[in-house]
Amino acid sequence: MSADPAEPVYRNPVLDADWSDPDVIRVGDDFYLTASSFGRVPGLPLLHSRDLVNWTLVGHALQRLEPESEFAAPRHDCGVWAPSLRHHDGRFWIFWGDPDRGVFQVNAPEIRGPWTRPHLVKAGKGLIDPCPLWDDETGEAYLVHAWAKSRSGVKNRLTGHRMHPHGTELLDEGKVIVDGDRIPGWFTLEGPKLYRHDGWFWIFAPAGGVETGWQGAFRSRAFFGPYEEKVVLEQKDTDVNGPHQGGWVRTPSGEDWFLHFQQRGAYGRVVHLQPMRWGGGGGWPVIGDDGAPVAEHRRPDLPPQPPAAPATDDDFPGGRPGRQWQWTANPRDGWATHHSADGLRLTCVRTPDAHDLRALPNVLTQRLPGTPCTVEVDLRLDDGEPGARAGLAVLGDAYSWIGLQRGPDGTVRLVHRFAETVADQERDAAPPRPATGGRARLRVDIDAGARCRFSYDTGDTGDTANTADTGDGAGQGGFRPSGQVFAATPWRWVGALLGLVALAPTGQGHAGTATFTQFRIRIQEKRADR
Repeated sequence: MSADPAEPVYRNPVLDADWSDPDVIRVGDDFYLTASSFGRVPGLPLLHSRDLVNWTLVGHALQRLEPESEFAAPRHDCGVWAPSLRHHDGRFWIFWGDPDRGVFQVNAPEIRGPWTRPHLVKAGKGLIDPCPLWDDETGEAYLVHAWAKSRSGVKNRLTGHRMHPHGTELLDEGKVIVDGDRIPGWFTLEGPKLYRHDGWFWIFAPAGGVETGWQGAFRSRAFFGPYEEKVVLEQKDTDVNGPHQGGWVRTPSGEDWFLHFQQRGAYGRVVHLQPMRWGGGGGWPVIGDDGAPVAEHRRPDLPPQPPAAPATDDDFPGGRPGRQWQWTANPRDGWATHHSADGLRLTCVRTPDAHDLRALPNVLTQRLPGTPCTVEVDLRLDDGEPGARAGLAVLGDAYSWIGLQRGPDGTVRLVHRFAETVADQERDAAPPRPATGGRARLRVDIDAGARCRFSYDTGDTGDTANTADTGDGAGQGGFRPSGQVFAATPWRWVGALLGLVALAPTGQGHAGTATFTQFRIRIQEKRADR
């Protein structure tokens, strides 16, 4: 949610959507942020700000996931976990852990690229959350990472390595430098960010789990330890559960700030900005309001910037989706057609998984806003075979979608379907209805708690299945409600997604196309759930 620069304060979250596991740096007067992208493509989003409050999405550092064959189908909770962003020797660097393959890095001369192809720095199962450090005092380079028990059988510890200054390889087998099992009450220690400050090596790392945990800080005079620890941010009496895993950044005037996430169910991990200062109680960092997250605070001492937020709306000029869109797996040629007009033209991809959107790689997604909103898009189902269908989805471990489907007799009907978390195929959420023009405007009203109400407007005054009209419909008939309220659900680590999809059952030949136009998200002014 963008912030008005005329206001003397900002309000959290500053990024009110699933920008999971954020890390942040400053280069000159510019701030840059990246986040986890898991199995979506393109990956490693790149955000830019001049004031730490208003952010825009300027690109991605990872155009395809490797190896290609492993990400030809959706792996929603795999892929890119918890990246670290750094600027060293005139280049931008991003390190991340793929829990199934190891530690990777990419680098580029400019934030917009060109970025190198992924380079495997350390192979292994369960290596996650890596962070490099180039020590300007000694010329040495280091890397710290955490562990995923699901792959390695190990967790709650941080391992440190010496790293080649070129960032291409590690120079030793590694040593456990922080063992959370030896700290009373600490568990699930992860997400380390490594810094040098005031003669100390510092590791900022959360523990206690993403929904209920806390942010810790560790310090040592030597990289390999021993380290002492302190809890520097926790929920206390606020409504910010589990303030967790982020990065420290300093402004040109010397102010210190900390960005972290808060886990919010279907909305994913939204990003908060906390004031920070050094020197509390023996030189430790003090974050937030004496260790508690702030809901609002004086803005950073930075030049005022116009309100900005990552884009959501899209007219798809030339048939190209905007930067906010990601496929659920590596895309293939022919899924989207470039052309001279506006509108996203998707091929109705033939698939044996037409009964389950969660298994499809050709779903184009963007993040679910973290505040109540209304999502709308126009859809036209073009020439196609029986069974060809397309629509607007709210996608997670359970999902629901509304759209158009061509029947055996060639007619087009409005359909609305859903699948529960435990179901392996979808079923009707409402009876199919006529859509004689092969067009519809589709709507989802998303209220507090990510409760979704679907509706449609086919412009067909003869559709009397539901006659309730909101008065702001796109056609003569107005919007009509469809089905029961659907509560959006996250994946294991990923928030719910908005999706556009076109598909068809298995068969021979071209199955047709669907054209989406005027995708809009209208944020409701009253934030009922905050």
